[in-house]
Amino acid sequence: MAQVVPSTNNNPDWMQRPPAIPGCPPGLEYLSQLDCLILNQNVSLVEAFTGWEKNNKYSIKNTQGNQIYFAAEESSGCMRGCCGSQRGFEIFIMDSSNQKVIKISRELKVCAGSSWCAGCCDCCAHEVIIEAPVGTVVGYVKQKGAFGKSPYDILDENQEPVLRIKCPRCIFNGPVFSCDNDFKILTMDGETQVGKLSKVYAGFAKEMFTQADNFSINFPTDLSVKTKAALIGALFLIDFTYFEGE
Repeated sequence: MAQVVPSTNNNPDWMQRPPAIPGCPPGLEYLSQLDCLILNQNVSLVEAFTGWEKNNKYSIKNTQGNQIYFAAEESSGCMRGCCGSQRGFEIFIMDSSNQKVIKISRELKVCAGSSWCAGCCDCCAHEVIIEAPVGTVVGYVKQKGAFGKSPYDILDENQEPVLRIKCPRCIFNGPVFSCDNDFKILTMDGETQVGKLSKVYAGFAKEMFTQADNFSINFPTDLSVKTKAALIGALFLIDFTYFEGE
């Protein structure tokens, strides 16, 4: 696979690195201070004018516009061309020193999201694994069931559920729909909303000519940094499931 390279977004203004925190995976210290993240997918002019699917790249920022991380997908051209949004992938999230602090991975599942597989088992459900640092699993995101807008469970490193993401009843995408899509982050009993993932309308030109998506994540400041990292993984999974390739 091609080597991941840092963003070339005209020398972005990076957030100052917080002091190290005992027991915190290196590079996740930033997340301990934040209750919101903004993710902007980098626009590819090649993709805009040729329709060729390129590896996704994202800038991850705080609400002041300071960049925290740069994220880059690794997948083969064959995988992107033949499997589209169902493709397996690895997304590496890097800090300002180009150190890989989070890895998000998904295996190819041809049956994922298929109506003919909905009733059989969870083996066809969408899921990702989150590592921080690379090689150390800190969480999982697994869809409950294999069809449509089934909820997603956020699991810790021991695969114990900690949060649930509920999909909206209607999901709008594309240049015609100039509205946001909110995915509620709930406690496991479904009674209390603690945050949300939002797909933000990017503007007509981006929606019409590219697959550049913009998202925000809101969560409690005191939420575990590992759970926050898992929510980033959930965001990428939701992007690929509902908004990639439209």
